[in-house]
Amino acid sequence: MSSESVTVTTSDSGPPEQDEQTLRLVVVTGMSGAGRSTAANALEDLGWYVVDNLPPTVLPEVCTQARENGISRLAVVLDVRTRSFFEQLPTMFTDLTAAGTMPEILFLEASDDVIVRRQESVRRPHPLQGDGRLLDGITRERLSLATLRAAADLVIDTSSLNIHQLASRVAHAYGDASDDQLRVTVVSFGFKNGIPVDADLVVDVRFLPNPHWVPELRPQTGLSAPVREYVLGQPGAEEFLQRLQELLEVTAKGYINEGKRFATVAIGCTGGKHRSTAMAEEFGRRLRESGMPTKVLHRDVGRE
Repeated sequence: MSSESVTVTTSDSGPPEQDEQTLRLVVVTGMSGAGRSTAANALEDLGWYVVDNLPPTVLPEVCTQARENGISRLAVVLDVRTRSFFEQLPTMFTDLTAAGTMPEILFLEASDDVIVRRQESVRRPHPLQGDGRLLDGITRERLSLATLRAAADLVIDTSSLNIHQLASRVAHAYGDASDDQLRVTVVSFGFKNGIPVDADLVVDVRFLPNPHWVPELRPQTGLSAPVREYVLGQPGAEEFLQRLQELLEVTAKGYINEGKRFATVAIGCTGGKHRSTAMAEEFGRRLRESGMPTKVLHRDVGRE
């Protein structure tokens, strides 16, 4: 997928309203090579319960089980090239709606030349190609899916989208307001024990005086009020926290645009007991106050 313009058409102005008892169902389907798996992964990242390669005939039972188990958002990826599904679709959706499900269809498509390029890149035959040419299989599939495309609530042409842009489009259509936010994990650590392998951003607070050399503070951690006050009261601590927050706010916008929803900020000192712990706690508090979903972990506290 390239990184050019986006083509999206939809039959309505947005998702339908949903009450607490209603199951929202999105049927993900479309052309082979158009990005069904990418769309499914994006929905899963948004908190949807996703079922892949589901036979259409068992869809009503899956919806029943989902409602009984408290699932409110269900996405199913269907291979719907069988003509029987087209015949059953209107009745099936009517029955699902009556049973408390709001069904929608997300249809993914791409131009012939793009699908040819994608199929050739993965070196897999088209499912309708048979003994003929790849383009013949694409043509057959496009014709067989024309009725379903016409019934779709949302059609996304992925010809000019990369995987991040497609994920962003799916998030815009099917995410909650909170899904547009970056979820941050702030981790304190000690450099002597190694940098966290999952860190996206690593900062060093060893420029601050070490409470280890203050006898009454040495046995405590950065979770205690005396150590926290000592660390946060040092020259440069406040400016550091302010600038780190400004940096993360800029970075978060880029992460969201690239489809990244989670980030780990690692704050390190020598042992991970005093300075990094106090700074991580304070940084996490500020992020939460700003409205950014944040959790704080202390990897090395108690490790010494």
